[in-house]
Amino acid sequence: MVRHYSIEGRVQGVGFRWYVQREAAQLCLRGWVRNTDDGRVECVVAGDDAQLATLLDLLKKGSRGSRVDRIRVHDLEGAEAGKLGEFQIEDAW
Repeated sequence: MVRHYSIEGRVQGVGFRWYVQREAAQLCLRGWVRNTDDGRVECVVAGDDAQLATLLDLLKKGSRGSRVDRIRVHDLEGAEAGKLGEFQIEDAW
């Protein structure tokens, strides 16, 4: 399964991407996470249903100092999984 998550709230400048990367890697998920220009964080993640359910719970919880107001979830084509590698933060220095 491949899903796109769009997370709204206070999620930039509070270590949220690093939190997502750490938790996704521990769950052995593939994909990426990045900031958007409008203040959201988005990620595309490939894994099984149980892994993705656990990640969603962790996204709702958020990192210390973050505040998650809303998460939009969209299923993507399974073929997208082949394009995803080890979970990483995109556009990080």
